[in-house]
Amino acid sequence: MRYPSEQNNLADATSPYLLQHKDNPVHWQQWGTPAFSEARRRNVPVLLSIGYAACHWCHVMAHESFEDSDVAALMNEHYVCIKLDREERPDIDDIYMTALAMMGEPGGWPLTMALDADARPFWGGTYFPKMPQYGRPGLMQILPELARVYRHDHDRIEKNAKALNHGLKARAIADMRGTMPEDLPSRAAATLAGHFDALGGLAGAPKFPQAFLYDFIWRQAQADGDAQIMDKVKHALRQMCRGGLFDHIGGGFARYSVDAHWLVPHFEKMLYDNAQLIGLLGRLYRHDKDPFWLHFITQTIAWLECEMVLENGGFAASLDADSADESGAMKEGAYYVWTPQQVKAVLGDAAEKFISFYDISAAGNFEGRSIPNLLVCDIDHNAHNSMHGAREKLRHARATRTAPARDDKMLTDWNAMAITALAEAGQIFGRKSWVAMAEKAFAAVVQAAQRDDGLLAHSARAGRRLDIALAADHGFMIEAACALYQATSNSTYLNHGEGWADRLDAAFANRAKRAQSGGYFATERGNTNRQETPLVRTRPIHDNAQPSANAAILTAFATLFAATGKPHYRRRADALFDALAAPLETQYTSMTSLLAARHRLHNGVGVTIIAAHKEAHGDALYRAACAHAHAGVSVLRYAAHEALPADHPAYGKSLTNGRATAYICPGLTCLPPVTDVTELIEKLDSLK
Repeated sequence: MRYPSEQNNLADATSPYLLQHKDNPVHWQQWGTPAFSEARRRNVPVLLSIGYAACHWCHVMAHESFEDSDVAALMNEHYVCIKLDREERPDIDDIYMTALAMMGEPGGWPLTMALDADARPFWGGTYFPKMPQYGRPGLMQILPELARVYRHDHDRIEKNAKALNHGLKARAIADMRGTMPEDLPSRAAATLAGHFDALGGLAGAPKFPQAFLYDFIWRQAQADGDAQIMDKVKHALRQMCRGGLFDHIGGGFARYSVDAHWLVPHFEKMLYDNAQLIGLLGRLYRHDKDPFWLHFITQTIAWLECEMVLENGGFAASLDADSADESGAMKEGAYYVWTPQQVKAVLGDAAEKFISFYDISAAGNFEGRSIPNLLVCDIDHNAHNSMHGAREKLRHARATRTAPARDDKMLTDWNAMAITALAEAGQIFGRKSWVAMAEKAFAAVVQAAQRDDGLLAHSARAGRRLDIALAADHGFMIEAACALYQATSNSTYLNHGEGWADRLDAAFANRAKRAQSGGYFATERGNTNRQETPLVRTRPIHDNAQPSANAAILTAFATLFAATGKPHYRRRADALFDALAAPLETQYTSMTSLLAARHRLHNGVGVTIIAAHKEAHGDALYRAACAHAHAGVSVLRYAAHEALPADHPAYGKSLTNGRATAYICPGLTCLPPVTDVTELIEKLDSLK
């Protein structure tokens, strides 16, 4: 008799990562009740492999092991094998990555976990080769031994599974309530900045851009007036931009640098990194008006438009690290590196200047070839603008190479980050086309992800969606809605944001009547299907590659409060922070997004410009407010005949003596009206 697990069942998956494995000889199953039921029936463990489409080491393990008939035979005989996309199911990935940490193992992808039929982990690791190498045991050893222990020493398996399950559940319900010392944010920013090295950013290698961490340090240092720390943040971002982490030919930032110099990237490009970096670079520009920041914002947005926009206007998730070289072999970074001869073939007589400027050498800086960078350039870094024509010629030449694969699923939270970044950048720089990109992406998310119950699905692709609703998606989309409301004054966006805020409480709020209640669970309540409900419901407070779900929700409430003035959003934000504050004293290094969200709440300044339709002076006030250095400024523009939300502190305000007027409102009160640009800037300066 042939059972469902005796074949590979990934062909109908929505995830490009899972589809990469549909032809493996491994009998992969998708996450869900049928797979665990089959493990129980056969009395075998589940082997869970978690990765993502752009992951280099996931590809390595796939080629070495999952495409190998000998390894596949062992996996199929002794296990029910599940393949999971961590980007489609970050809630499940978080649980098993936490379990791996509880085992004392370092994390990373691919994540390899052994589970029992109740989805409880009892063993785990990350990348494993087929045979022992790199100081790691091989799958050909591990697989039969784990299966033997599962069959013959089940008490040992049960002991491990119980201990890990207990630890995961205890973590999920831990009491997080407490009072944060008032000086902790300043201490945290100073301590983190103290770990920066001369190369820029946190010391050592690898180096991750972690825009949310630098954003917190920047905001706090600005509030504290600490110019030294602000300079450290700017130095770190300059080095990220100058190094190979940034793609100087095509734009966009890679996921991280494998070295301490920001030179050699791990070449995959992720939507969430680039979205967050656009926002952070915009805040740096508002502070010092350095065109250096604008260059990299512009180039990153151009990359988004050129390579990441989907047919429906939304954004794809990522670009792969690997691509084919001239011989057809798949290599990491092959698409991005150059030799002097290749540059000369494209640029001719202009090549030498480019070669010198971007550090292209015969010896190379990466496996005999060169990653373009500005780290060793002794020319003024703003002079890169003069290289625009050369970069464009090389970009077109590079387009004839085999491009890295694109993961074209549309993730709600990552799209929301990009929408926010584009709307804010469009406001700061007066780029209507950037706001229009954000509006198209917003419409695409609503069209593809909005469920009949009003909640947002996390992932959609090719007309299909994975109907898993996650709290983080709603937090980030509320922020995106508010950003578009500020950029367009279109109340439709605000209505969306407020609607999702209502549904957050109904679907995700922790309402347990005990001391540790409060906060928001990652997953929605009420589902009993294992495909929808993971082993435990967690309340995410720790940042990972992006801000935690609860930090995103706190930011959402802060932005709704700024947009509407409704005091209940402020109360919800304060209550959320209080419910999660206890771990901050000892764990702030992984909770900086929560601190940044609280800073936005307590240091926000609303500026509302009321002007006659298209009045030039109103535009001048608006541009000045949008470009102001204060990190907490949010700007709305209304025509005199339009009404603000009734709770907004500027509600009912009007023109002053027929002139366009700015109302600066820290909190729920407004300062006297301002009609002069210089006075507006001076008053905002005084609120830093």
